[in-house]
Amino acid sequence: MRTPAAALGSTVFFALAPGTVAGLLPWWLTDWRSGDWWLPVRLLGLLPLLAGAAVLSAAFVRFVREGLGTPAPVAPTEHLVVGGLYRHVRNPMYVAVVAAIGGQGLLLARPVLFGYGAGAWALMWAFARWYEEPALAGRFGAQYARYRGAVPGWLPRLTPWHGE
Repeated sequence: MRTPAAALGSTVFFALAPGTVAGLLPWWLTDWRSGDWWLPVRLLGLLPLLAGAAVLSAAFVRFVREGLGTPAPVAPTEHLVVGGLYRHVRNPMYVAVVAAIGGQGLLLARPVLFGYGAGAWALMWAFARWYEEPALAGRFGAQYARYRGAVPGWLPRLTPWHGE
């Protein structure tokens, strides 16, 4: 896939998938009305919210540039994406979405978002485990097996993996 097509596809997928999970559904659950928590605790929610947005954006860009494709299963990458944040954790997009939801929970002082975030994580874990991992193993074989053996799926490693 050429870079412009990958960029367009990734942009559309970004709006549809994370836009729904970390934007539309939290809005639907809260109507963006906030609770009444101590302001410094609420402002603390900006950290995971903004970090999640930054990580998500960087991961999408990496799919376009390094993978020459999109995160969408209908338009997958031509190359296994293992650079950038993917050297620390295999699922940075999912981790970022859950962080953003948790940040919104703090910022809006709405505990319902913590439960929703846990449910969203469980669904993402199941999708990664039972669809993505087998699909990547089938597509990229030994290269993915080495990567999967060295880089954790959910809790980032402190030092980046260098493809040893």
